[in-house]
Amino acid sequence: MELVVLDKLRSLNRRIAILTGIVLLVCAGVVLLDIILRRLGSSFGGTDEISGYVMAIATSWGMSFTLLELGHVRIDILRSRTGQLGRAVFDLFSMTVVAATVTLIAVKCWPVLARSLANSSRANTPLETPLAWVQTPWFAGWIWFAVVSWLTLIAAVLLVVKGRFEQSEAAIGCFGEGEEALK
Repeated sequence: MELVVLDKLRSLNRRIAILTGIVLLVCAGVVLLDIILRRLGSSFGGTDEISGYVMAIATSWGMSFTLLELGHVRIDILRSRTGQLGRAVFDLFSMTVVAATVTLIAVKCWPVLARSLANSSRANTPLETPLAWVQTPWFAGWIWFAVVSWLTLIAAVLLVVKGRFEQSEAAIGCFGEGEEALK
């Protein structure tokens, strides 16, 4: 069951990553078109603002994909010197810290969005973008990252409890420069 959950999360996050990549490509295309228009004496205006919003949203949604692909940076000097159980303990500890930290970030994001909704806040820019339009998908990305982190941690704990250390390591481990992920 644990592996099914992890596989479903990976599959969903790959789709999210593709969608996020498409959004980034469209944003890059708009910026490129704006640069060309500037050379011709015109401009859309606001592409710097829009690209900043897109980057914030893409980052919040991309974090869960990176987590499941074991792309987050970890310092593993102690972990690499222990056996399977020791590595599992370090992995579970780091995953717990990630899940707790991301949950705290998501919780702290809500007041930002709530204030923007309550005040109908707009950006202090020429576009006067309604901030809730940007902050809602940004907040949702952090919530998704927290959910994925906790589900991944629970699956890894169950794998470790069942003695399936290799599968746990493939799900939440970290790998040195020359090592391959155990997928």
